[in-house]
Amino acid sequence: MREVQTRAGTGQVVVIGAGIAGLAAAHRLLERGARVTVLEASDRVGGKLLPGEIAGARVDLGAESMLARRPEAVALAREVGLADLLQPPATATASIWTRGALRPMPKGHVMGVPGTAAALSGVLSDEGLARIERDADLPRTEVGDDVAVGEYVAARLGREVVDRLVEPLLGGVYAGDAYRISMRSAVPQLYQAARSYASLTEGVREIQARAAAAQQTGPVFTGIQGGVGTLPLAVAESVRARGGEILTGAPVTELRRAAPPVGATESPAPGDDASAPDGSSSAWRVVVGDRVLHADAVVLAVPAPAAARLLRTEAPGAAAELDTVEYASMALVTLAYRRAEADLPDGSGFLVPPVDGRTIKASTFASRKWGWIAEENPDLIVLRTSVGRYGETEILRRDDAELVDVSRLDLKAATGLDATPVATRVTRWDDGLPQYPVGHHARVARVREHVARLPGLAVCGAPYDGVGIPACIASAHAAVDQIQGDLRGVEELTAHPVQSLHGGAGE
Repeated sequence: MREVQTRAGTGQVVVIGAGIAGLAAAHRLLERGARVTVLEASDRVGGKLLPGEIAGARVDLGAESMLARRPEAVALAREVGLADLLQPPATATASIWTRGALRPMPKGHVMGVPGTAAALSGVLSDEGLARIERDADLPRTEVGDDVAVGEYVAARLGREVVDRLVEPLLGGVYAGDAYRISMRSAVPQLYQAARSYASLTEGVREIQARAAAAQQTGPVFTGIQGGVGTLPLAVAESVRARGGEILTGAPVTELRRAAPPVGATESPAPGDDASAPDGSSSAWRVVVGDRVLHADAVVLAVPAPAAARLLRTEAPGAAAELDTVEYASMALVTLAYRRAEADLPDGSGFLVPPVDGRTIKASTFASRKWGWIAEENPDLIVLRTSVGRYGETEILRRDDAELVDVSRLDLKAATGLDATPVATRVTRWDDGLPQYPVGHHARVARVREHVARLPGLAVCGAPYDGVGIPACIASAHAAVDQIQGDLRGVEELTAHPVQSLHGGAGE
């Protein structure tokens, strides 16, 4: 096994994981003068951001949009040369397929929770709308330290609001169960409203009033020409251009605190030594393949199971907490049709409440939603469906052809589309989305408390501070700040979680 001594005047940092969080951490570290090595177990960078193609058309095979009202993702895209390629959706008009029909997606709600009953007219039954009106007369519902979104909203407004709207919207973000998902972590705006107002609808109206007063302009979400899957590729290119090293196919098998051995087979660069900035020995020993890397700091940007495995020796408390993180699996079915044969309804697509018993949970009309796809492929219509939620295992056991067939059946029932696709692709994301149950914020705090006892170590990514792209980048930036002694970023994320909103039908 080769012992590799690597140090620079401002420190050598190993980033484990080359998803968008790991790459964002590496990018920020290099800006601050560190030397960086990124280790990725798979054969590519990008994690859940994956560019691809179907029938010659460029598409996203993973996440397809990012929140533009948070600065992190848009700023990073601009920093790595993608400013001219940022594009908002060509249409933000979506539908919900419920009670036997495609119905316009309501406006005037916060993740499905309305400010008035009238906001959900057309989606809910008359009984469901009447139940919302009772909210103003109910006594306060205490939320305590945390509460499940579905449980709280159902208690205030009735189950129909949750089952017909909150559930499909949250399902589009987490592939989870609204009756388990933490309100404090997943929808922090609602949690604060629930603590401040006796009436939930009154709290939502106040959220809406503050948003209107802020006079935010521009799109809520944005994409990138060529797909948001091009973002990690551009960040990786920038990392390499700045002198960072990215190794794929490089699974880390051991992470230990250890001084580098005497007489290592590879020497430090001229003018460097094997000491940390304060003169002590390098703090971390990272085993990858037949190499051992020594570093002053490590940023762990991997899913919870991998993080738990690597932390088991040095931070068993953190590992035990991370072992409790559950994940949902899902699959995306991408279909391409001849434009002349595919007559679709207007809009960007639709969501599907699980209460209606359908197989797909959403569909995105990608050629409608993203103008660049239509411009590049005028003879094609590209759309995709998503299947799989937390706890749903049977559907994902089916082979690709069956997933295509059930998607086509649901698409025909919803839209009348009965043409034969010219190409199909199924992309499976096994254990792709971490779940945020009640108490998630406390679990994350305990993980970070354990990790903080080990100088030069930080964690970041989707298991902690939000599953959206800006949330992952914010988490990465906080991790970099932490290993450099600045805890303000972590404290800000703890106090104000980054809400991962829904980017439209099929997101």
